[in-house]
Amino acid sequence: MNDDQLLRYSRHILLDEVGIEAQQRFLDAHALIIGAGGLGSPAAMYLAAAGVGRLTLVDEDTVDLTNLQRQIAHTTRAVGERKVDSARDTLARLNPQTEVTTVSQRADAALLDSLVPHATVVLDCTDNFVTRHAINRACVTHRVPLVSGSALRFDGQISTFDARNAQSPCYACIFPPDDAFEEVACSTMGVLAPVVGIVGSIQATEALKVIGAFGTPLVGRLLMLDALTMRWDSFEAHRHADCPVCGHAEP
Repeated sequence: MNDDQLLRYSRHILLDEVGIEAQQRFLDAHALIIGAGGLGSPAAMYLAAAGVGRLTLVDEDTVDLTNLQRQIAHTTRAVGERKVDSARDTLARLNPQTEVTTVSQRADAALLDSLVPHATVVLDCTDNFVTRHAINRACVTHRVPLVSGSALRFDGQISTFDARNAQSPCYACIFPPDDAFEEVACSTMGVLAPVVGIVGSIQATEALKVIGAFGTPLVGRLLMLDALTMRWDSFEAHRHADCPVCGHAEP
């Protein structure tokens, strides 16, 4: 760590739980962020600001005027641009020391199998169950920790899944892929702008805890927010022996 980095990250280094050791882990880490919208914007910005050395952003969309109410990595001038390019420019201004790689395509199984094995941690910042389950399967297969978040209307939820931990459930343990569900989106249901910021910021916090190996990540817990009443609830989540994704995985 050079003198500029020691000064830039001094407020981290002052924390006993972080110090130089965990900050160096941030600098050496590679975070894969799937989704560069409402959740991915604050998550990527905080990880870059915190000094994570490499970020890979995956998103196939372009910036739309309706995104600007909540997707803080993008500006009015970026309307029409690819989200990953707009976010990369924002991150470069925030911390030019962070290396940002962009992939402007849908995160399908083939792409995930090529990207996930090279990541220290994966952040699921997407908005549909099909992609979430694909990300989960890849993380279980390659034993890479996953921080999952979602937000809709006034509600948010976050959990961390760590396939390296024999006791950790995976996303499919909580939300079975074969269960019938109604796919809803903020484009039809709406979302309060700061709610995605809260959830994305917590995802960044969880990712840093996983990378830095400090604190207690949300493994085995589902954290839920009701922003209308500003109430937080935490529920235990257990690994299911008959889970179609991780039930037969080697610990």
